[in-house]
Amino acid sequence: MALLEVRDIGVRFGGVVALDGLTFDINESSICALIGPNGAGKTTLFNVVSRLYEANQGTITFNGSSLLAVPPHRIAAAGITRTFQNLALVEGLTVVDNVVLGAYSATRGGFLTGALGLPNRTQREAVTRAREILDELGMSAFTDRPCRGLPYGTLKRIELARALMSGPKLLMLDEPASGLTHGEVDELGATIQMIRDNYQLTVLLVEHHMTMVMAISDDIVVMEFGSKIAEGTPAEVRANPRVIEAYLGGAA
Repeated sequence: MALLEVRDIGVRFGGVVALDGLTFDINESSICALIGPNGAGKTTLFNVVSRLYEANQGTITFNGSSLLAVPPHRIAAAGITRTFQNLALVEGLTVVDNVVLGAYSATRGGFLTGALGLPNRTQREAVTRAREILDELGMSAFTDRPCRGLPYGTLKRIELARALMSGPKLLMLDEPASGLTHGEVDELGATIQMIRDNYQLTVLLVEHHMTMVMAISDDIVVMEFGSKIAEGTPAEVRANPRVIEAYLGGAA
């Protein structure tokens, strides 16, 4: 069953075509990777789904309803959470406080309440849940430490924990392995699979680490110049001549 249905999406910036008739589905409880050379339109598609960009044409259906009718500030409440290529943590706050911030992206007025530190049940419940998520991600040793000075790989996992706080149905990860060591990339791949299974959510992944993509993805959508050139399982995509040409060139 498709959780996200993208149909004929087009995005233009003046005379530049960023997305051109893009169509694909993401099945519920699957890990779908969006890959392609730089400039293929992957992040543009992410920005359309998260409502940062408006599409010039096409439709997107999420969980049975039109996503393009949802205002940007209601995307988290609708069940979609994303991470960005660059970290956006508050260095002066503790790890648990950074994670708690993710709970307020899905509530009305809750962020202000949390930021002011008002003693209410919602705030206490959010802190408890943040500690549980950090423990599940193997981060309990860092819970009460400030983010400043922690290793980059640890900061990436904190951002992932924060994204889980809103209880998403669809988790969008924009190059989560960027800047990580080979060992950390392997750990991240296992973590993403664990999150999919334990949290019963769907993952849309943009990533350049092909080893991880091929190891954890159920489906892969390959883009080039704003269009889809291939779609299928990792084995199908790996053997697709158009994918080989896009990555290696026709001579190869």
